Amino acid sequence: MNQTNILLETGTNELEIIELYITEGTGTGAGGEPAYFGVNVAKVLEIIESPPTLEPATSAEHPSYLGVIPLRDMVLPVVDLAIWLNMDRVPNRHEPILVTEFNGVRTGFLVSGVTMIHRVSWSDVEPPSRYLSDMPGNCITGTVRLGEHFALLLDLERALVELNALDTKEPEHTPAPDMDTPLHVLLVDDSTSVRFLLRRNFEGAGFTVDVKNNGEDAWNHLLALKAEAAKTGAPITSLLDAVVSDVEMPRMDGYTLTKNIKSDKELAKLPVILFSSLISKGLLHKGESVGADAQITKPEFGGLTNQVRDMILARRAK
Repeated sequence: MNQTNILLETGTNELEIIELYITEGTGTGAGGEPAYFGVNVAKVLEIIESPPTLEPATSAEHPSYLGVIPLRDMVLPVVDLAIWLNMDRVPNRHEPILVTEFNGVRTGFLVSGVTMIHRVSWSDVEPPSRYLSDMPGNCITGTVRLGEHFALLLDLERALVELNALDTKEPEHTPAPDMDTPLHVLLVDDSTSVRFLLRRNFEGAGFTVDVKNNGEDAWNHLLALKAEAAKTGAPITSLLDAVVSDVEMPRMDGYTLTKNIKSDKELAKLPVILFSSLISKGLLHKGESVGADAQITKPEFGGLTNQVRDMILARRAK
């Protein structure tokens, strides 16, 4: 099953998700109950059958890591999604592995089963409660109704962070903050772990930081800043220098947020940097079509702050 041909018009605030499930034990020894989850189709390369010899690696740094399997011209690391989610999966024969690629990393996730692909609107995806979203261990970015049940959208980026498959180090060479020209940035991301890393890096580089966990909250925040600037007759850039946004987010995605910003005469003055695991050569046209000023893939945590700083200072120099 290959999903590379599934494309959505950019800026429509829609996404396609693969619905999967994990059959969790009931504790009675009879059967189990499926728990449903969703993953963006754009992150899934294919679905394969798990080999019968796949077993946990006793020496692995994380208990969910099952080792590697050969897949054509590559060696694929495999993660037991149930163990990562702290669930007691009922094992079955012919369990599928979702072969994913995002953040420049290919990973297999073992699940109990896969149902179908759904096209939904981000406006129908509800973010987790503020209490849950701020918890350090949160791995859910949203919930969405699929037919008669709800599915949880997974923060797979967090899995890569915990498995040390993603370089999240702070930049090695960061210019000292210039107190005469403070830089103010709005960070927008639905992943708890990514928000923490972004805030850490930008505040460490001397930025003043606002953080929102979805595009709708970010858009409302920008409208409030615009109204505040209008009261004094000051440009929006006197209150904010740039927006750094994820693409996948509940209620309003990053493409739609960017499109809204660039369609507004005053807000369009703000540079918008899309920072996403979905940024690739084949998908750059999506960000370009909505007016993004830059598109950076998430493995580049270390260089992001310097790139944003350079962009802001270049705009101020004009």
